Amino acid sequence: MFALFKWKALFLSWDVFILGFAITILVSLISLIVTLSISLIVGIIRCSNLKRSKRFANWYITFFQNTPLVVQIIFLYNVLPHLGIVFSPFICGCIGLSLYTGAFGATVIEAAILAVPRGQFEAAYSQGMSYLQAMYHIILPQAAKIALPPMTNQTVNLIKNSSVLAMIAGGDLMYRADSWAGENLFYGPSFIITGLLYLSLCLPLSKFAQNLEKKVKTK
Repeated sequence: MFALFKWKALFLSWDVFILGFAITILVSLISLIVTLSISLIVGIIRCSNLKRSKRFANWYITFFQNTPLVVQIIFLYNVLPHLGIVFSPFICGCIGLSLYTGAFGATVIEAAILAVPRGQFEAAYSQGMSYLQAMYHIILPQAAKIALPPMTNQTVNLIKNSSVLAMIAGGDLMYRADSWAGENLFYGPSFIITGLLYLSLCLPLSKFAQNLEKKVKTK
């Protein structure tokens, strides 16, 4: 595993890992943007009095939190084409990661909204605001501070979960590292570098989340 010629071969093929790393970052960024949108919408619905919408939101969260991400990704990639719906591996990865992480993010947003004192709603209503106006102007700015640390942790999970794209030839870091290792039979160096690249993304975010949690607790 630590033979010099294996590491030399790896660094000669460094562009393979850099390209995979770039795709991992891109799919994570796109998925994060969609995840935040889903989390916000579903979280707000869960705190509303809209019974039908709440039922749908509850179904969505129950389904996606309790089924494996890999099953969801493979369904999108292998089953939907039989229904005439075809997505590229990259798009399947973005959709799957967004729906899966959004289900967890929605509960974070819901908890953050419920943590804001109820009196804030009543004060907003007394000023003639609607539910959505109260949310936008009064509740969400306060809830965002509460939700930021756990949502940062969800971002870390999203980045790590992006490795499932390797199962559908998504071109991500994990897929390219595994392919290169299989071709050259140099598994040790390949996965050590892969682990360090994931660590370079996830560790700073984890530390950031920990610092945020400490600041929230001390306030």
